[in-house]
This record gives sequence, C-alpha cells and structure tokens, in this order.
Amino acid sequence: MIDPDLAGRLHFRHRLPDREPLAPGRHDLGLFAERDAVLVVPAGLDPRRPCRLVVLFHGGGGSAARILPMLEAHAQAERFLLLAPQSLFPTWDLVIGGHGPDRERVSVALAAVADRFLLDPDRLCFAGHSDGGSYTLSLGLANGDVARHLIVSSAGFLSVHMQVGAPRIFLSHGVRDEQIPINRSARIHVPKLRDAGYDVTYVEYDGPHAHQPPIVAQAVAFIMASAA
Repeated sequence: MIDPDLAGRLHFRHRLPDREPLAPGRHDLGLFAERDAVLVVPAGLDPRRPCRLVVLFHGGGGSAARILPMLEAHAQAERFLLLAPQSLFPTWDLVIGGHGPDRERVSVALAAVADRFLLDPDRLCFAGHSDGGSYTLSLGLANGDVARHLIVSSAGFLSVHMQVGAPRIFLSHGVRDEQIPINRSARIHVPKLRDAGYDVTYVEYDGPHAHQPPIVAQAVAFIMASAA
C-alpha cells in the first residue's frame, strides 16, 4: 500500500475557527521564516458566513507576489479568500523529486486560514500556472475531498499516485506555448482525465506560455457558477 504522504495526501481537515479573522488586505501568515504563505482577505467579506477559498500556486522560480495578480482582483470583486503558499525551493517539491516539505507547508497554511475563517468545504479550489498548474493538478487529484475545483493553467505534467474525490477541472493552455508545448501536455492530459471520469472544461487560446486575463475570467466564472 502506498504511503499517503508520498502520494501527496494533505493533513488538513475543516474545523470551526477559534481565532479572530484578519482584516481586509494582504497578510503574511507568519508560519515560516522563509517564503511565508500570503493570504488576501477581500473587503466586504463576512467572516461569520462560510467562505470560498482559492489556493493559488506560483510557477517555477516564482513567488506569491508574482502570482497573486492573476486572481487578486477577482478575489476582491467576488469576495473570496485567496491563499498563496510558496515552495521552499525555487519550484514545488513534486517537480524536483516527489511530495515532501511543500505538501506539509500547504497543510499548515490551510489550517492557519481555517483557524480564522469558516471555510466552505464545497467551495475550496486549487489553482496554478505552469509548474503551479502541474502542482494544482497533481495535488488536487490526490485531495479531491479537500479541493472540489481545480483551475489549471499551462500545466506541464500530472503525477498522481492516489485518486481521492472527483474535483471539477478547468484546464487551459496556449496553442503558441513554446515552453510547454500543448501537444505534449494539455492535449494528452485532457483525454486521460475525461477517460478517468473527471468533469473537465478545456479551453485552448491563441497565446504563449502566459495566463490570459479573459481565460482567467472564464475560470473564475466556472468556479463561481459550479459552486453556487
């Protein structure tokens, strides 16, 4: 039997918050001495009601500061919490050699948010671009009981050793992506995901290896509608 930790299972369970909610704005959560997790709390969020949370994973060589603009305006407009963990090394552990410290750091960050906000279990989403998209897809399929929706942008690969739950997936990729060619990634992944029974919304766009604002808006509309 495979070790759940090595398969990417998160040690996170929803709970009732027991600390005061954070004020609107960006917050370093104070969990790690280096590359701390960042939480965006939108103005107008009612912390007494179950909250939608999107966990956003940066690309290789990236950071929370660089990836947050992908979704921060949407978080403010739609009033969802936006959590940006950061990999311990330049990219996610899974890309380097397998699930390890980053999986643990994500669990800790999720628990810290749940300590302050009542999270809606049906409205928790993983999202990411490039290496962050690969991490979203791989970690999300192993934790479909935690992440009910996945936004996957320009992912290079998926590595799944344990499938749990059935998250709904929005997957997009640029046809002019030279860094991660679409024929070696999305066009292979999507048929396999659908054959495995996953509900996949797939969008190809005329663009390079970069997330496009109109496609990101479609992805946000997807999670808002499907989790309504």
